[in-house]
Amino acid sequence: MKTLNKEERKMVDPYMALQLLRNGNFRFINNLKVNRDLLEQVNKTKDDQWPFATILSCMDSRTSAELVFDQGVGDIFSIRIAGNIVSEGILGSLEYATGVVGSCLVVVLGHTGCGAIKAACDHVELGHITSIMDKIQPATLQEQTIREDRTGKNPEYVNAVAKLNVNNSVKEILERSSIIKKLVAEGKVGIVPAMYDVATGKITFYEEEGIINTVTADSEMAA
Repeated sequence: MKTLNKEERKMVDPYMALQLLRNGNFRFINNLKVNRDLLEQVNKTKDDQWPFATILSCMDSRTSAELVFDQGVGDIFSIRIAGNIVSEGILGSLEYATGVVGSCLVVVLGHTGCGAIKAACDHVELGHITSIMDKIQPATLQEQTIREDRTGKNPEYVNAVAKLNVNNSVKEILERSSIIKKLVAEGKVGIVPAMYDVATGKITFYEEEGIINTVTADSEMAA
């Protein structure tokens, strides 16, 4: 499998990008990793890059986007931060990926057993970690289905909060970035929340809770 060039990347829309990621995760969980010539990909991307998707994920050592989606050099942008939260720097990186380079899909990827989520559930306060916990706290309050043991020791509660936190990050991106909001409205970029299961390697996409629009004639003419 080769890295996309500029013209090939232009042929990929948000739906296709999502399917490429689905296919990659299928290969990953079935141990069917594509045999790539990574040095060839390095050479092909030495002057430019045309990633088809951008993944905002946690910094957890088990959730490397390139691995779990079985992608090669130059295929995706990977932005990582504890708890897959949104900040000024994250927004700037996402806007560069979509608005400048042309990545057509944003996936906000949370995961089960997330340490940052556990810490938020336990109201941890420690140095700069506290600012990350503050971003996750709304999800701990939004979760209302679990009544007992609402702590980081309850995997059911932790994973439910992680899912809500992913949705909150998607909403925040669209609320705070006029650039991405416009690209999504025009159908040029899609945005989807997803969860990675650290026990199985499987990624579940929640596209019904994201936005992938069809490109309209008006938006094509304006491009």
